[in-house]
Amino acid sequence: MIIDEEDPLGPLDPKFAEQFERDMRRPPCQLYLISPLDVTGGFDERLKRALGAGEVAAFQFRVKDVDQHEAARLGEPLQRICADHDVAFVVNDSIALAKRLGADGVHLGQGDGDPREARSVLGPSAQIGVTCHDSRHLAMEAGEAGADYVAFGAFFPTTTKEVRHHPDPSILSWWTTMFEIPCVAIGGITPANAPALVKAGADFIAVSNAVWGGDEEAAVKAFAGVLG
Repeated sequence: MIIDEEDPLGPLDPKFAEQFERDMRRPPCQLYLISPLDVTGGFDERLKRALGAGEVAAFQFRVKDVDQHEAARLGEPLQRICADHDVAFVVNDSIALAKRLGADGVHLGQGDGDPREARSVLGPSAQIGVTCHDSRHLAMEAGEAGADYVAFGAFFPTTTKEVRHHPDPSILSWWTTMFEIPCVAIGGITPANAPALVKAGADFIAVSNAVWGGDEEAAVKAFAGVLG
């Protein structure tokens, strides 16, 4: 067996993976929105329309190449909109920005810090997520470090960011069979391909371009129709 350097547990046996499907004792899958990189030009109104179109569990504020002061200025009005709709406001990458904004949580890439550090800075009630790509090993490490959820992907081709990890949906089934910590599926997900990930066991479906690349109200309604 060839051992993946990022996942020393090795690949799932295909025959074993076929046994997995959604554990219906888990709560229904929910929608997790990720912002586009550009949140100017009236994006606040688009966010209001999206959150008003259907149930959304969380919104991740993801901007790049701006300093923390500017990021905070851009994030504050969006955070208020999320609070008005009872949607968790999660900051991407930056523990410091999440602390500054008093965000509900932070989502960490593999190079963005340790969940233990985030917990010590943000407190016991913060929601801490960790990107785990296609690695069971990284996901278990994140869980042991206190992450509140783990994210796997990209499951489908995406233009939102450059990716090199493409897990099989069975990793969602494996995770939810073995652990109670929620898992998030991400990467090129649309209302058309989401049902396969929901069936496999995703607790949350994270989407960006599928919503912000067109009519956000229609997109959120379409996802609501397949996630329930």
